[in-house]
Amino acid sequence: MRTYFLSLAFVLLSIFPATGQESLFRPPFDFPLFLSGNFAELRSNHFHGGVDFKTQGVEGKPLLCPADGHISRISVSPGGYGNALYITHDNGYTTVHGHLQRFLPEVAALVREHQYKYQTFPLDTTLAPDRFPVKQGEVVAWAGNSGYSFGPHLHMEVRLTETNEPVNPLVFYKDKLKDTRPPRAHRIKIYPMKGQGIVNESEAPHISAFGKGNHIAQPLTAWGKVGIALSANDYMDGTHNTYGVYSIRLLVDGEEVFASCTDRFSFDENLLINSWTDYAEYRTRSRWYMKSFVAPGNPLRMLHTQGEGRGIVTISEERPYHFEYILSDLHGNTSRYTFEITGKSHPLFETTPSSSILKWDKENTISHPLGLKLTIPHGRLYEDADLRVSVSSDAEAYSSVYSLEGEAIPLYGYSPIAIKVWPDCAQSPSPSSGSDNLLSAWHRPWPTIPPAYASKLYIAHRQNGHTSSLGGRYEAGWMKAQLRELSGHYFVAIDTISPLLTPLMPEKWSKTGIICLKVTDAQTGITHYRATLDGRWTLMEYSSKNRQFTIRLAHSPLKKKGLLHDLTIHVTDGVGNTTTFRRKVRY
Repeated sequence: MRTYFLSLAFVLLSIFPATGQESLFRPPFDFPLFLSGNFAELRSNHFHGGVDFKTQGVEGKPLLCPADGHISRISVSPGGYGNALYITHDNGYTTVHGHLQRFLPEVAALVREHQYKYQTFPLDTTLAPDRFPVKQGEVVAWAGNSGYSFGPHLHMEVRLTETNEPVNPLVFYKDKLKDTRPPRAHRIKIYPMKGQGIVNESEAPHISAFGKGNHIAQPLTAWGKVGIALSANDYMDGTHNTYGVYSIRLLVDGEEVFASCTDRFSFDENLLINSWTDYAEYRTRSRWYMKSFVAPGNPLRMLHTQGEGRGIVTISEERPYHFEYILSDLHGNTSRYTFEITGKSHPLFETTPSSSILKWDKENTISHPLGLKLTIPHGRLYEDADLRVSVSSDAEAYSSVYSLEGEAIPLYGYSPIAIKVWPDCAQSPSPSSGSDNLLSAWHRPWPTIPPAYASKLYIAHRQNGHTSSLGGRYEAGWMKAQLRELSGHYFVAIDTISPLLTPLMPEKWSKTGIICLKVTDAQTGITHYRATLDGRWTLMEYSSKNRQFTIRLAHSPLKKKGLLHDLTIHVTDGVGNTTTFRRKVRY
């Protein structure tokens, strides 16, 4: 146990200086700092890579340069970070500032120059060190709400310049944030290992909530091998927000069996969050449970266990086992939670060997004679999993419907899936020319697909009543795509409906010089968009969170005002269906 803490301390000292780390960066704002999100918080398919500073509920707050350096990268995105600025500092770190409202005028001019040069709204460009040098305390941008942001704030990351790994920014701002509130645990979930353990004489997982005195009074019994997961949050002074927990330790009878510490991670570790947490619990109930045991295929470095058990506890004696969770934040606030599990001898439930077991340390292939091929490369599974496939039909499907039964299984990266289109498109007749409704020409329940429309096919994924697109390509009667989880129902569908463009308050366009349109696409999503004025490409901004296009005529190539101009917008979905919008605009 002592070895772990010495090695961890060495790692932390190699990342952060022993003293003076607070002086490396100045605050990004001149007003009191409060957080709406902290480092490595649990998010869908990723850890939060930085901290979110509140901006007093408004956009436009000046962002002050944290330390001397140079602007090294600029990105603009319809989602994600939105408008983002990367500053490489002289102290060995790079800071990232996301969801910005606007850049410095000279930076904004460069962005617009590149957008027109390459005729694209999304942008990601790197800059030479001498292009935009910056000094600590200078205004470098203004905070906003761009990208995938649902309220004004500054997303700030601190990365090691050499490795591009995010580290915990709060290390540099501890003295600027007031925090006297310790983390709080809410519930535990106890998992009997299949065929190797039971809890309360059952092979089903059990959930218990902490009560008064940070203790679970409810009697708990177990036998064999069990794992524990924790639901917990951190809190800070002056806010109602909840945060991720910096440090978690689990002790059994006074001996540490598990510890986690959120000081840094690499971006290729993001998907490992789906193994550390109870993936199915989050997908079905939006609840986060952090496991205190580690799957054999999960190399997440922020998790540490003792011995060969990987955090799994063996209950082999008829006596009380004393469990204690110790939760700490970066300011040193600590809370302790206890519970007992009494060993109660009980025959373990027998398990029948299954031919559908997937092995985490091997490549796995799943196929079905009606037309399913699924390959899971070695390294994609975190642990062994039981996957059973059933087949059905659906009037909306252009293939059999393949259902992967059981709880959702996350994958560490993409795996190829192929589904046979029924019947083979190559044997189908061509549609009659001038048909207004492509689908009406084909019989049910197994409609034929003309080769001319093979490009309109995609693999659909239906889960919990929601259908999404995996995209894909058609090859010789098969649709092929990639998936990142094993769950729900998969089938081939067709999308022949073009995106819909709806003008927003067009009567104000000439007066404001701002053109806004709403875009919707129910099936395969928007993949390409282009706008021209009088035949010349013009910048059209796209916000994926509210599905809105915006053209600012003041930024367009138009030279003369008071004239009518031809506006044309083309929007294309994931299978090539295109909508063209035309209108005369006076400006």
